[in-house]
Amino acid sequence: MDAAELKAYERFKDEAQTLRLHCRDLEQELRVCGPELYRAHQHIDRLKQDLRRYRDENKLLKQKLADLTARLKQKPKPTPAFVKANVPQSKRSRTPGRKKGHAAALRPMPEKIDVHEQVAAPIDNFGHPCCPDCRSRLSDVQHHERIVEDIIPQQVLVTCYHTTSGFCPHCRKSVESRAQNQPPAADLPHAQLGLNALSYAMMMRVCYRLPLRQISSLFLQLPGLKISPAALVKQIQRVAKWLEKQYQGLKLVIRAAGVVHADETGWRTNGKNGYLWTLTTADSKPCTLYHVDRSRGAKVIVELLGKAFGHDGQTLVSDFYSVYDCFDAAQQKCLTHLLRELRDTLARRPELAEHEFFKRCKKLIQDMLGLKKRRTKLKVAQYHHQVQLVEKRLEALSRRQWDDADADRLSGRLSKYRTRLTTFLHKKEVDGTNNAAERAIRPAVVMRKITGGSRSEAGAKAWAILASVMRTAQQQGKNVLETIKTLLQAEWAGKDIMLLTDTS
Repeated sequence: MDAAELKAYERFKDEAQTLRLHCRDLEQELRVCGPELYRAHQHIDRLKQDLRRYRDENKLLKQKLADLTARLKQKPKPTPAFVKANVPQSKRSRTPGRKKGHAAALRPMPEKIDVHEQVAAPIDNFGHPCCPDCRSRLSDVQHHERIVEDIIPQQVLVTCYHTTSGFCPHCRKSVESRAQNQPPAADLPHAQLGLNALSYAMMMRVCYRLPLRQISSLFLQLPGLKISPAALVKQIQRVAKWLEKQYQGLKLVIRAAGVVHADETGWRTNGKNGYLWTLTTADSKPCTLYHVDRSRGAKVIVELLGKAFGHDGQTLVSDFYSVYDCFDAAQQKCLTHLLRELRDTLARRPELAEHEFFKRCKKLIQDMLGLKKRRTKLKVAQYHHQVQLVEKRLEALSRRQWDDADADRLSGRLSKYRTRLTTFLHKKEVDGTNNAAERAIRPAVVMRKITGGSRSEAGAKAWAILASVMRTAQQQGKNVLETIKTLLQAEWAGKDIMLLTDTS
């Protein structure tokens, strides 16, 4: 073998060795990648199955979308009578809060600071304020006042009053000493509820309309006072008896008021239907009176207002319920109720939207209310001339026959109460709506929704007394809690304080 052949043989030998090494590397790589390749094929198969499932679901969803689109294009079914219609959104979007440029509405600053507490910053080894994290010395050190308002946790305060009793030969009765905040003595095997506990319980029940069990739980969790719901009922009736004198005073004030707003609504007592009557005034010192009765007849309103009501030029504002017609007093019928009757009739019979009576009647009522608002801007003669024109329009509208049952019915109402629809135009202090009574009766309606009414006649009477006193205190801008405390203290001491009915 010559040199050339030997050189070729060596090159071929090296090349074969390289190929054997490369083949061994590929075999090792195949042993490593084989399982991964198998898993990759399995993953591809699962993805293909998911793809087929998604295609089927997409096809089904497209079919449902087509069905819903076709259903939306159909004529919508009428809304049931018991379902309220959606309130349309306002076209003009208004951001909440005050307009730009107005001062911010912030909570008022506390009148006094009870506690001053120094909160020092951490100091370094040289006594300088430093960072609490890295202990570096602070620069630009400033001092601040951060005011925080908080509530002190309540606790039960048990007081034992050591009293003295004896028999008075002159008054012929037993007397006993009593502290200012001490309730009238009662021989009970347990402690009585004090002034604050009674006042808080009354506010929770009447003002905030909490159920009895919730009040009992609240007393137990916050101050730790244990009292059962049944005991709360007895305390409510007990406090109502102490405040009954204030209730009778409110009744006398309302009887003598120049303008009285009246309304009534349903109220169940012991599972039987009854009614809640509401009387309220809207003068400089307003009062509200609630009364629960089984009857909705005229005798109830006569007993509340008195037979002599109206003889001194008084005015009664009410809806169109016929029992209020028993008074000879000047009356104003609520125009809002009339507008509501027009709206409900049109909702029941939309074809009457273009009827002449409904268009003219609605325009007339709106003009009457608008004229009252412009009274101060018009001259006296001009205002009275406008009132006469409005009354002529009302008379013409009420005397005409409209050849429609609903139009003739409402036209008859205008004819019957024609002189009682414009009283507010002649008397400055009279409002054309009965909104005052509506606002007064609204808290009672919320209470009825929560409790369902009263469980007994005594409970209904007690609630009416307490609600009258607290509602009147709210109307007059008084602190309800302090008002209850003051009235109870006066009643326990035998003082005649008419805090809510004093007109001086």
